[in-house]
Amino acid sequence: MKKPVADKQFELGVCYYPEHWPEDMWDDDYRRMVETGFTIVRMGEFAWSIFEPEEGRFQFGLFDRAIDLAHSHGLKVVLGTPTATPPAWLTEKYPEVLNVTYEGVTLQHGMRRHYNYSSPKYRELCAEIVSQMASHYGSHPGVAGWQIDNELNCEINEFYSESDHTAFREWLQRKYVTLEKLNEAWGAVFWNQSYTSWSQVYLPRPTPVPKQPNPHQALDEKRFISDNTISFAKLQADILRAKAPDQWVTTNGLFGHLDSHELQDELLDFFSYDSYPQFSSISHDPGEKNPLGDRSWSLSLSVVRSISSNYCIMEQQSGPGGWVNRMDMPSPKPGQMRLWTYQSIAHGADMVLYFRWRTATMGNEIYWHGLNDYHNLPNRRVREAADIGRELAAAGKAITGTRAEASVAILRDYDNEWDGEYDIWHGPFMWTSNKEWFKALQRQHIPTDIVYMRRKTTAKELARYQVLVYPHPAIMTDDTAAVLDEYVQQGGTLIFGCRTGYKDSRGQCYMRAFPGAAKELCGITVEEFTMVKGNRAPTTIKWAQGSEALTGADSFNDILQVEQDSVEVMGHYATDYYAGKPAVTRNKRGKGEVWYYGAVFNEEAALRIIGSLNINSPAAEWLELPAEVELQIRRSDTTSLTFLLNYSEASAEIVLKEPRTDLLTGKEWHGKCTMEGFGVLVLQ
Repeated sequence: MKKPVADKQFELGVCYYPEHWPEDMWDDDYRRMVETGFTIVRMGEFAWSIFEPEEGRFQFGLFDRAIDLAHSHGLKVVLGTPTATPPAWLTEKYPEVLNVTYEGVTLQHGMRRHYNYSSPKYRELCAEIVSQMASHYGSHPGVAGWQIDNELNCEINEFYSESDHTAFREWLQRKYVTLEKLNEAWGAVFWNQSYTSWSQVYLPRPTPVPKQPNPHQALDEKRFISDNTISFAKLQADILRAKAPDQWVTTNGLFGHLDSHELQDELLDFFSYDSYPQFSSISHDPGEKNPLGDRSWSLSLSVVRSISSNYCIMEQQSGPGGWVNRMDMPSPKPGQMRLWTYQSIAHGADMVLYFRWRTATMGNEIYWHGLNDYHNLPNRRVREAADIGRELAAAGKAITGTRAEASVAILRDYDNEWDGEYDIWHGPFMWTSNKEWFKALQRQHIPTDIVYMRRKTTAKELARYQVLVYPHPAIMTDDTAAVLDEYVQQGGTLIFGCRTGYKDSRGQCYMRAFPGAAKELCGITVEEFTMVKGNRAPTTIKWAQGSEALTGADSFNDILQVEQDSVEVMGHYATDYYAGKPAVTRNKRGKGEVWYYGAVFNEEAALRIIGSLNINSPAAEWLELPAEVELQIRRSDTTSLTFLLNYSEASAEIVLKEPRTDLLTGKEWHGKCTMEGFGVLVLQ
């Protein structure tokens, strides 16, 4: 039975590093945390050498005092296992634990995440430190739960030590059993790559063309890294379950080459995430049209919600951020920290911890500012956190127990994400189309889930959604197509984009007419296709109904051919040698329908399809909102909460056709009203 994120109250807290500060500061820090409205603190995830200053000698005095004092103030503690930063004595004595780059360079001690998951010695030493900590704190009344490691696969998510090559070989032997099956899966006959002994098999290694491995080998590499990472986390989770059965277990993540859904299912009580909305503002594509800015972080939060319907934000941005040499984010403006906090809550967070209580004065993160500045004097960020603390102390109980609700979902899967890292003929398209669909749905105030298609996914699970958008699933098995067909036949609407269905689970192309496994679903074949690049000028789509305005047919064009009488052509290409050919089709199938869009989606095309399907905001009957305000709904059997988030610094005019009460202030809203810049409403 999985333990909840929070059951009696909303948990608001902060990350704290007692080892960074003089002990005579702790009591005042904890006192002010409680005054700010905090109930929980995280600590310990980078303190291995404090717990174990030399191999086999363990000491707990510093953290005993820190945890006991926090508990005396009524603060709960999240304790991190310190395996993200193996100490210098360990890496010096056992250099085989260090990670190695693709080029064969050993990564040395001096930062963090410099280890590999495969080293038997590292696993042994990790098991020992976790066992010692769990034995010592597993029944401590102040410790609420555990964070495994810190940000698995962050910084680096490829591993090429000798231990990794060995572990990969063993993983392949379990998966394929024989070399014949491995050679077949990897298409090793191409370019004479066939293996005649398991000793010849490695993770990808440097080749005459840099970073140019066999694509099927590269896909299996990502699957192996994910399984190996989960195995490493399981080593710790099993110890914690045995020695600390009354405390919950989580980890903070959402990084590459890791099936976080499997990690959650197998090991965790709930998932945790580190939320820094300004990442999406400082690193967006300057050529992107009509970007969402920090609001686009809601897409990442929707992914987290797909892993764990209610989750913890282990690090919530509270100040300007950055290491000494990168990630130089500006300071949040007044109200933005509150806005981002409720952004996390609106999408499913029942626990939020700010990063961090006080800005570090040393190390790589001296510019990753927390609530308190170096000087420790009162400031705006602390006051804003205290305002949030007061709101959630009063309103948090009404929020916990509710879950985010949506009738539209964007589908993803790990195989296509991992294959698409290497395959430029579909991978970049998926990320673009995800973003463009999310923008269109956001600005229409239509809450959206992200759903990962997995082997265990059923049509019954998908049936909760009116519409599913699966932009470019190049890899699609017949089993997946059958599940999607069952969903459609029962009344669902499914939308595909170009490059759908033409690869099997090995990443090899079917010897079938495109869209391969999805052909019968769509009722069309792809007559011809082209990348839109170089001297191939972009074309446009003329839609069959509505405005005469054209929309761009971006990046790739599938020229479609109707194969079934049930298919209706919804749009034609307007120019180039395929002018007049079908570009968008809709196939009536059972009680539902399947759309095929022959290009990479843009916001205008998504809006056109949304209009054709008559998808409306769930609050359309009683609420009018401008585009800059996000709408998100959390609901339980007894409660419905409508979150409104204004991402603009300017005020926003909204219209409520029925009276509603703001949970956070108790104020009634009705008629034409003004939301302040960066304002938040939680309407009951």
